Amino acid sequence: MNSSQTRTICPYCGVGCGVVASTTAIPTKAGASTATVEVSVTGDTEHPSNLGRLCSKGADLAQTFQAPHRLLAPRIAGNEVSWDDATSHIADRFQQTIDKYGSDSIAFYVSGQLLTEDYYVVNKLTKGWLGTANIDTNSRLCMASSVTGHKRAFGSDTVPGCYEDLEQADLLVLVGSNLAWCHPVLYQRIRAAREKRPEMKLVVIDPRRSATADEADLHLALRPDADVLLFNALLVHLADAGQLDKDYLEQHVNGFEKSLQTARDAITPATKRRGDSLSERLGLSHSQLKKFFALVERCTKTVTVYSQGVNQSVVGTDKVNAIINCHLATGRIGKPGMGPFSVTGQPNAMGGREVGGLATMLACHMDLNNAHHRDTVQRFWQSPAIADQVGHTAVELFDAVAKGSIKALWIMATNPIDSMPNADQVERAIASCPFVVVSEVSSATDTMAKAHVALPAQPFGEKNGTVTNSERRISRMRSFTEIQGEARPDWWTISEVAKRMGYADAFSYPTVADIFREYATLSGFENNGTRDFDISAYASITNAEYDALLPFQWPKAAGSNDASNAMSATVVAAEQPVRFFANGKFYTGDRKANMLPVAPQATATPQNVQHLDQTLNTGRIRDQWHTMTRTGYSSRLMSHYAEPFVELHPQLAKQQGIATGDIVKIASSHGHVLLRASVSDRQQPSDVFVPMHWNAQFAARARIDTVVDDRIDPYSFQPAFKNQAVSVTRFPAGSFTYVLSTEAIDMNNCHGIEYWAKAPVRSGWQMELAGSASPKVMLDTVVSRLPLTQAAQNATLRSVEFTDKQGQEHRIAFFIQERLVAMVFVSTTPVALSRSWAAPLLDVTDGTVQSRWQLLAGRPTADMPDKGAIVCSCMMVGEKEIEAAIYKSSCLSVAEVGRCTQAGTQCGSCRNELVQMIKRYESEQRNVEVA
Repeated sequence: MNSSQTRTICPYCGVGCGVVASTTAIPTKAGASTATVEVSVTGDTEHPSNLGRLCSKGADLAQTFQAPHRLLAPRIAGNEVSWDDATSHIADRFQQTIDKYGSDSIAFYVSGQLLTEDYYVVNKLTKGWLGTANIDTNSRLCMASSVTGHKRAFGSDTVPGCYEDLEQADLLVLVGSNLAWCHPVLYQRIRAAREKRPEMKLVVIDPRRSATADEADLHLALRPDADVLLFNALLVHLADAGQLDKDYLEQHVNGFEKSLQTARDAITPATKRRGDSLSERLGLSHSQLKKFFALVERCTKTVTVYSQGVNQSVVGTDKVNAIINCHLATGRIGKPGMGPFSVTGQPNAMGGREVGGLATMLACHMDLNNAHHRDTVQRFWQSPAIADQVGHTAVELFDAVAKGSIKALWIMATNPIDSMPNADQVERAIASCPFVVVSEVSSATDTMAKAHVALPAQPFGEKNGTVTNSERRISRMRSFTEIQGEARPDWWTISEVAKRMGYADAFSYPTVADIFREYATLSGFENNGTRDFDISAYASITNAEYDALLPFQWPKAAGSNDASNAMSATVVAAEQPVRFFANGKFYTGDRKANMLPVAPQATATPQNVQHLDQTLNTGRIRDQWHTMTRTGYSSRLMSHYAEPFVELHPQLAKQQGIATGDIVKIASSHGHVLLRASVSDRQQPSDVFVPMHWNAQFAARARIDTVVDDRIDPYSFQPAFKNQAVSVTRFPAGSFTYVLSTEAIDMNNCHGIEYWAKAPVRSGWQMELAGSASPKVMLDTVVSRLPLTQAAQNATLRSVEFTDKQGQEHRIAFFIQERLVAMVFVSTTPVALSRSWAAPLLDVTDGTVQSRWQLLAGRPTADMPDKGAIVCSCMMVGEKEIEAAIYKSSCLSVAEVGRCTQAGTQCGSCRNELVQMIKRYESEQRNVEVA
């Protein structure tokens, strides 16, 4: 067997974890020319971002890097064609469109899934040769407000700190960030730091009691979008408590006095009416505010980490600047354990910011609205044109498609039909566009269904280039498997189209390293310290040095102290964390930072929808990624939450007659979704939470962004996903069904079955259905769609069936020889059955009549005990197994539970759930003692 190891980067969130991919070629038989390649993935202990740690998604990479439904060749109108035909067709259509309608009639919508080199080339073509800035990225949906807030305050889109600051702080304030689930490896680093320093405090500011809030010293369940008011109040408190750094303010900051006065005015109630006090406006108690202010006052080493709860708002930019104002006023920035810290959602959102991936930017942190920057970039590129006005940003771009002003659209590595607000309108817009190109790994995304030209892209495992993480660290993503089919790098595809449009001289890149060299050279071109982003130390990097490139933090300017060691094998170990702004030197005209006078703005629901009296908050869950095009096909990652759900407070549930397991209709003026109810006091009575992930491939109607308005922040143009007015009602289902099958089932367009959701299990699929159909009609419809003939082939198909006397319960199971191939349970109420027990039954061969009838009883047998709901997806440990360890074996620490059950021993993402189960047991014991 031949084995090899490759150091590369996880393709999921912006933490930028290093991984080691091990490949082993196993011959199919002696002397065979073909071999099976087995892949395993572990954390890279030498990568400074994660030091070997991985989350559940990273730990599952070996199972998800090969996407099902892989697109393996270019297609035009559904027919496979050569790359020459595909790229020539795109070039011709683009040129014809430009000739007839002008450059602004075409647009690109790209993604933080692209590598930096891909991003650079597509932006170079769009802005420098086509002469339009109609290119935006799905990163607009997650971090544009941070970009704008940084530029308003610092004069540049600079993240001042680094990950070490999270461990060195005495106080961490997490704002709108469920770090434990959305950036688990960062949270593992914080947890480890807190175990070493128990005095380190954690505050979580989030309307929802998230997994992160469970472990906080203080949880502030703030009213949605009240962040500006809260940080205005904090600024006033810090000023009144004598915590201002007057020397720093005088030497390095503009706008303090006006910002402080605006903050004072904002927190002063207009009247003395009930509900007008500061605490009431924030939705917090006076004692909570007092405790928060005291913590920040006392802890000079404070880091404020913020994410989508801040950014995804119509006042997101003001929220960012309200946070930054507090750090500038106290000089708590750019020093160990101090500073505002934006954490990004996608693996290369930061790389996209660096190359000017947004419609408002140019490459290397230069501004499209800056004439000098435009001239600099155009002279470096020697391009025939340069875009001279901001292009359409994401929401505006799809509006322009809908209105017909954009005639040709190229979508790369993203799925806007599921991820954009007002998603049904976006779907209609894309469907109406005369020419749509989609570059994608999978042929089965909702957006790919609208493509006129489909181009096969490379996934993790085949990609080769660089990405930048949330702390400005650039790392190499390296390929470790053979390229499948005709898949090609995105930079190559773009370059081939550019060549056919007549731009061969500028887009003839022999290797990906040539792109990186050009990009590094531009970063230092006429820079001289005037721009923050500078990696010109790598302008002359050789191909071999690029292949061996170690992770590094920018800036790395040519001629700087560490430039000579830039390619050294020891640079990572020796490199000191790079921080900005401890001594000022901002990137504004006078090199001083700007404090912004920001006042709370009303974020009222649009008129004519007053009946929408609940607030919808959307976000991620622990084991899923974006729109599930990869993670949705992993049985392990789908074991934690297998269905789209809505989390709602018991008070709201009682008011609407909703119980856990019911189907709930969430509606806005745009449309509605159907979701499974999860009743929980983690929500405020006025709020509901829904995951963002489900798409039309995995559920009938669960694309939550179909109900989200396309309101945007006026400065960053980022849409709001966290404060949507909706109605919440119980859907009156007449029957519920659970299906287990070795083959996937198509339940689309079934009359009377309004709800379905499917999830993979180890040897097949499970499916949940509900609808207005009667139990018997439901049963007949589902059975008619089971692929039993295909499964049976030439074998004999047998079945056992049960129906109760009232006709309210139907259960049927199908066997081929000794193996269960399908079972269907139908009921008038949500089917009471342990899914974690049922799913493995597809792996069992037991042909006795008695055991088949036991299966229909839906009860675990002694040899197959019920795990309960899966808590630890890495080790597939269920709730009942953990409860047994706690209640019966007295395992009263996470470590003890891990030793007993293995839960929490791999990625650690479930540790907070183990903590809560232990706390629940201890609380019950105290109550028993009191009684």
